[in-house]
Amino acid sequence: MIVTRRKTLAALAATTLLALAGCGKKEEAPAQGSAPAAPAAEQAAEPLKVAFVYIGPVGDAGWTYAHDNGRKAVEAKFGDKVKTTYVENVPESAADAERVIRDLASQGNKLIFGTTFGYMESMLKVAREFPDVKFEHATGFKTAENVAQYDVRTYEGAYLAGVVAGKMSKTGKMGVVASVPIPEVIRNIDSFALGARSVNPNATVKVVWVNKWFDPGKEREAATTLIGQGADMLMQNTDSAAVVQTAQEKGVHAFGWDSDMTRFGAKAHLAASVIDWSVYYNKVVEDVLNGQWKTNTTWWGLKENMIDLKSFNGDVPEDVKALVAERRKGIVDGTAPIWKGPIKDNTGKVQIPEGQVADDKFLHGVKFYVEGVEGNIPG
Repeated sequence: MIVTRRKTLAALAATTLLALAGCGKKEEAPAQGSAPAAPAAEQAAEPLKVAFVYIGPVGDAGWTYAHDNGRKAVEAKFGDKVKTTYVENVPESAADAERVIRDLASQGNKLIFGTTFGYMESMLKVAREFPDVKFEHATGFKTAENVAQYDVRTYEGAYLAGVVAGKMSKTGKMGVVASVPIPEVIRNIDSFALGARSVNPNATVKVVWVNKWFDPGKEREAATTLIGQGADMLMQNTDSAAVVQTAQEKGVHAFGWDSDMTRFGAKAHLAASVIDWSVYYNKVVEDVLNGQWKTNTTWWGLKENMIDLKSFNGDVPEDVKALVAERRKGIVDGTAPIWKGPIKDNTGKVQIPEGQVADDKFLHGVKFYVEGVEGNIPG
């Protein structure tokens, strides 16, 4: 689905009438001593055409919904200076992604956002064909002269959710419904476990992979499996609200992911790790409009107000919310980093020695489960 704006027929008609009204009139010399007539107003500058490519449907919750809220924020901030377009449900396969991205560039969009990891190679290929178009790719790791990369530190929200889960779980058993086994998702699982075990050292986390970003049916099945294995706290790294809905039906708790999912299970929903993409999208659009855009790698989080744990359930005790606020402050000011050693993987191997703090290069390459996460990573 492509959404665009068009001039109304009324506006076109008005323009035509004005043009006709001017036909046949003689130009009169300005009165003596008066200022010369002002030159005809120049046409308003064309709006910046900005396109967004989405992996899933916009819907009313989750990853794509959060991105589209960012798109709407761009329209609200810049008004007629921009014209936005989006295409939803674009698979990560090269054939599909390349076709859509190339089509958007051909339509005159000068700034294109690709909002999932699997679009990376397709965007790089199309970018070579359209050097005058600026491309922004989410969650990848490659850039080019006209391709920038951006991401949000979702692991920070996962950690804070883990703190809540560790404090409130009755069984000490937690579950994660995971999408695809890439470092981004593994890092989120691990951070959730680190948060839980920071307040309950005996907490354990089970993982069920659905191998898709958006599949409500599989997400529901995975959540049901985890609950059957004793998990009373569920986190997800998938895009639908199926996990929260299942938790509500089964009488356990869950956390919204990427957006507030309270309305899908008000009793089950303890809090949500909410992304605010407008923080980044507004900056990029402003940079393009001001001629200041340049390729870069951006990874923002709590410190930049791009993510936070919000929408707390009334059942969350005040002392737990206070602890979350304390941990949040420590992450932002650097006094209590999440990935500080000693950190071992679930085989007992030391991955981060005591006193050391993982840098972004390490975090981008996480391919292990930390202590407390059960099982093996697929592949």
